[in-house]
Amino acid sequence: MVVSNVVVVTGAVAVALLILASSSAPATADEGHATFYGDDIGDETMEGACGYADMFKEVYGLETTALSVALFNEGWSCGSCYEIRCEGSTYCRPGAVVTVTATNLCPANYSKPRENWCNPPLKHFDLTKPMFLRLVTDYRVGIIPINFRRVPCAKSGGVRFEMMGNQWWVAVLVFNVGGAGDVRTMAVKGSRDGQWLDMSRNWGQLWNVNLRLVGQGLSFRVETSDGRALVLNDVVPPTWTPGQTFQANGQF
Repeated sequence: MVVSNVVVVTGAVAVALLILASSSAPATADEGHATFYGDDIGDETMEGACGYADMFKEVYGLETTALSVALFNEGWSCGSCYEIRCEGSTYCRPGAVVTVTATNLCPANYSKPRENWCNPPLKHFDLTKPMFLRLVTDYRVGIIPINFRRVPCAKSGGVRFEMMGNQWWVAVLVFNVGGAGDVRTMAVKGSRDGQWLDMSRNWGQLWNVNLRLVGQGLSFRVETSDGRALVLNDVVPPTWTPGQTFQANGQF
């Protein structure tokens, strides 16, 4: 059921469904630079400042990037997606392009303002090594000029929620979000209480509410930065425990 820009979906699924991403138009291209961090298999790109942990279990894989301070926006950009092209270097692979999800912060170093590409106001992407290698002929170039633009996130399966917290408060990591990708507001409703409760963003894409919801089935209302919202009913069963992950049957 669609009401204005809010879509209501009931239930959860345990298997992946192919969901179409938002049809919103991509942003215009901008200029920046890119480097890489980590090794060929991405060991050093797990976890990070967005709250995600295992990028493979959370279906981001190696198609990820850390954002410079200016782009990271204090964590509000976590989950957003970018199309990146190498431009203006002899090391660029002709026509090469990658699409990546923002999952981490490339931290500033204010003691070396002219040596750190992640200092504001620079627009910089610290890619995984496999993504960097798709753009260049030799990774030893180190840094490349790029054109980039924000694009809708195309995700497989529904929005996912990892349960955290304890009997006194609930924390939820929201991930695999399609469309705009970056969550702006969240609310939760317990099956017994029956009222929507606004959640607070703790950091990255970790959201919490300081109320007891143990023993209740949970529904979520998720709104992304483009103003689109999903009401995902009956996602989490009353038997949930911290550490479990649940997948809704709806996607942006």
